[in-house]
Amino acid sequence: MGTSNAYGGAGGGTPLVPSWLDDGPTGGGAPAPAPADDGDGADGDTGQPTPSPPVPNAPTPRPAIPAAGASDRFTSARTNFSKFSGSGGSDRKSLGRAASNYVSKSAGGARQAARRMGSSRGAGAGLVNFLNSASVNGAREALRSLNLDGLVGQPIEQVFAGLADFICPAGGSIDEGIARDAFVETIADLANAGITDIDQLEAGQIQTVFELYVTHTIEARICNDIGTKVVTLPSDVQAVERVQSQLRDFIQRGVSDAVNASGVNVQSLAPDQVTGFVDQVYESAFEVLQTMGEEAAR
Repeated sequence: MGTSNAYGGAGGGTPLVPSWLDDGPTGGGAPAPAPADDGDGADGDTGQPTPSPPVPNAPTPRPAIPAAGASDRFTSARTNFSKFSGSGGSDRKSLGRAASNYVSKSAGGARQAARRMGSSRGAGAGLVNFLNSASVNGAREALRSLNLDGLVGQPIEQVFAGLADFICPAGGSIDEGIARDAFVETIADLANAGITDIDQLEAGQIQTVFELYVTHTIEARICNDIGTKVVTLPSDVQAVERVQSQLRDFIQRGVSDAVNASGVNVQSLAPDQVTGFVDQVYESAFEVLQTMGEEAAR
């Protein structure tokens, strides 16, 4: 659902935030690749035994961020989403419980959920910066500033496809895969959203593209965390499509509410304001999804 990087679901002992994920600014361009790390917080470990006695004044290792909540923190969200999908999309209460439990229990709250979207936040900021530059300076200059002159004059879908390697380069982690797959799905949505001319972007269109991208990233993150292999899907293809459509619509409403509640005109943002705005939207979107889920579950 929403990403080709689905796996069997995160285990209860999986840290809520990867040890390599920095909570600092995500930047406005391509996200920095995660350093190679075996997950124990000791970068560059040679595998040699630790000297004894310890080296004086050795730096204190940075503690790994522990998994929050019980080891079964994904169970409730998985169970309820499985009920929702098994109903062919008719059990809205189970969808609500799945969404609220995912944010509050599985992810450890809206702020933690947003922090886990590291690559997606970085790519989202890069996308907004590019769209704003194209709307002010024209697509030609925006592309030239990125050394992408070969995309000048191409259809908007080809322009976005060419931007993918710059804004969300392919990587090996689930986080990076989510960012890239969501970007590809956003490209597929452009025509249906009536966005066909990169040289005539209006403020509302920029907001729409951004909302579509954020929606796809959150959908993919939820599906990967819940684990598509353990979720029971209906055998009817049309029912599966209804389930996916309703989940996406649910998330998109939450994202749209978060963007509109910010009161920000996305097109008016200066480059140094974009990262903070994107971070705020992700956290607010998860807050809204939790609230919407609680209301739907009543």
